[in-house]
Amino acid sequence: MPPKTKERQQGELSEVVVKIKRCSAVVKGGRRFSFAALVVVGDKKGKIGLGYGKANEVPPSVEKGRKQGMRSMVTVPLEGSTIPHKVVGVYGGAKVVLLPASEGTGVIAGAAVRAVCESAGIHNILTKSFGSNNPVPLVKATIEALKQLRPKSEVERLRGVTLS
Repeated sequence: MPPKTKERQQGELSEVVVKIKRCSAVVKGGRRFSFAALVVVGDKKGKIGLGYGKANEVPPSVEKGRKQGMRSMVTVPLEGSTIPHKVVGVYGGAKVVLLPASEGTGVIAGAAVRAVCESAGIHNILTKSFGSNNPVPLVKATIEALKQLRPKSEVERLRGVTLS
């Protein structure tokens, strides 16, 4: 079953709760539950962050995840409504391939990768994930892939050539 996402606008940042995990510990009086929330924060203009908050209730864990996501923001170079080139991101057992797509394609991705791409402001992209289908390493692998992106102007400058 794919993870359910819940999106909220907070100022200019959008926050998507990708996954909420419930953990239980057996104690003397019964079971004690705690919650972990995987939250993706983005401004839909090329900035993205990931937060993983843990608490005894769901709202505080989401809030902790949102705060951590805001602190861990990275900038993604966009080319219109897609990415400049193909990239592969790996994190643990998850591998994510991101391909630029033409206008009108939309976001072709699973729920975890889709949350990251939409929060970053990518509207046309093709993705494929290999290995783990756990949302935590999938989101981290997607962000690793987005960190590898370079705009065309930077590649031209580094190589000392003009690309068509």
